[in-house]
Amino acid sequence: MLLKSCCIYSTGVFSMFILIAGIALVLSNVFPLFVQSMVKKQVVLENGTETFEAWENPPAPIYMQFYFFNVTNPLEVLEGDRPAVVEIGPYTYREYRPMEQVNFLDNDTKVAAVNTKTYIFQPNMSRGPETELIRTVNIPAMTVMEMVKDSTFEANLVSSYMKATGEGLFTTRTVGELLWGYEDPLLKALHVIKPELDGVFGLFYKSNASNDGDYVFFTGQQNYKDFSRVDTWNGKSSLNWWTSDECNMINGTNGAFFHPVVTKNETLYMFTSDLCRSLYTLYEGDVTVKGINGYRFVPPSDVFANMSVNPANAGFCVPAGKCLGSGLLNVSVCKQGAPIIMSSPHFYQADEQIVNDVFGMVPKKEYHETFIDINPLTGIILQAAKRLQINVYVEQLPAFSQTGNVRTVVFPVVYLNESVVLDDTSILKLRAIALEQNVVVNIPFMLIGVGIILGGIFMFLMCRLKETESTPAERQPLLSS
Repeated sequence: MLLKSCCIYSTGVFSMFILIAGIALVLSNVFPLFVQSMVKKQVVLENGTETFEAWENPPAPIYMQFYFFNVTNPLEVLEGDRPAVVEIGPYTYREYRPMEQVNFLDNDTKVAAVNTKTYIFQPNMSRGPETELIRTVNIPAMTVMEMVKDSTFEANLVSSYMKATGEGLFTTRTVGELLWGYEDPLLKALHVIKPELDGVFGLFYKSNASNDGDYVFFTGQQNYKDFSRVDTWNGKSSLNWWTSDECNMINGTNGAFFHPVVTKNETLYMFTSDLCRSLYTLYEGDVTVKGINGYRFVPPSDVFANMSVNPANAGFCVPAGKCLGSGLLNVSVCKQGAPIIMSSPHFYQADEQIVNDVFGMVPKKEYHETFIDINPLTGIILQAAKRLQINVYVEQLPAFSQTGNVRTVVFPVVYLNESVVLDDTSILKLRAIALEQNVVVNIPFMLIGVGIILGGIFMFLMCRLKETESTPAERQPLLSS
């Protein structure tokens, strides 16, 4: 009987110990922190690891889609009417973007590389062939006119040449020509006297099977938050196009990778050479992609807001003090003087007046917002879409009859949707990681469960013990009689 009582009380003590231990582990957050610590150590750019292989040659398929704006009323525009455009697309390309010329530096704390991008046309994912014709703004002509407008002699010379060759404010070209380049008569003629001008123009001329410059990234070896962060681009740690030090900063990654253990209150920075600047994203909400939980980050409207809304953007006004409306970015300073204005597609999040200036603009969040869905533990991108629109600043120039009575307008030309969804093989790996995480993180709750079960057993055994002890006492008077 004594041994039985000792066993029962030992069960009670043990159940209480396990219960207290489980509760203490839950409150101290030990196991989640342990999992995060292990991931932080594993997600490092180190030759031979899965992380490095995925960084060097991303396994997920990336697609680049182009949507052009076809001008439907060119004659009326020259007379001063509002431009009317019709969206035509998509024209879809499979994008391959391996890291090449990889070289580790500074005791493997940094890695140098170039990000070569190649685009292969996908006819089955496109509305038509690359030979389809698009009527749009004559960007080479508009660029040259803006360049020489302040020189009477040069302006008259260019205007006479344009009249003789039939060059005007609008041009009709194939999708392939507009994207990858065509020989422009005006640029070719000017190349003779201005060798710095290329005779070929294309929105992405020399961008196919090419790279956007030399990068040096941090490997994350010293600090997990530095994983894949850009240290220098083309040998420089800052830009020189903008008018403030803050705007010239190179912040964050290149947008393809992010550090592990991402929190909801974090600001994720990235540098994009397409925009010639860094930008940031903020947490918007939880998402699920192919069964994997993630956080959605999006750039807030402040990123492209006018300086009157966001004073920090004053440095993006070029020349200094000449600011466009919210939702627009003048990138002429980094596009060889071409009057290129960047925005979100259909002027999403831009001033209402900018949207109304062009008939056919219908901004919608679900189609035109840039977003990144990230697995918070690993930092792996589950799904993302970078959406940008290329526009041209068009205005009437007295020296050029080709501009007629055109309104001053930010004229949409094309918008791109560069998107990716994580491949199924990587999803399976993430599911395995999530399962391991759930098992480890739930160990304290398992202990609490075991403690409760043992506590229940202890209570049951105690009741049985009390019942056994009370039974002989009840029978004793009957025996004595």
